[in-house]
Amino acid sequence: MASKMNCWEVKKCGKVGKCPASTLSSADGYLGGRNAGRSCAYVTGTFCAGMVQGTFKEKEKNCSVCDFFLMVKKEEGTAMNAITFMDHVKKREARH
Repeated sequence: MASKMNCWEVKKCGKVGKCPASTLSSADGYLGGRNAGRSCAYVTGTFCAGMVQGTFKEKEKNCSVCDFFLMVKKEEGTAMNAITFMDHVKKREARH
């Protein structure tokens, strides 16, 4: 089975370690990604398209047409959603 790609690997943004998607350890493993690498759409303050994606409204608008988001959505189907993401994060945070 091929490894799952993270947003920074696909988008080649150069922000690994600086973007919340690459540092949110409580999201690690969600949809097979490293930190929030496959769930960047659910994390505010990510860097994409050369700017910070801050608010939920910005994320909802911009991510819905993002090639990476659409790729992951196609791969994961209904398993990819904000509710399962938050559940994953809460469970990991409760363990620590």
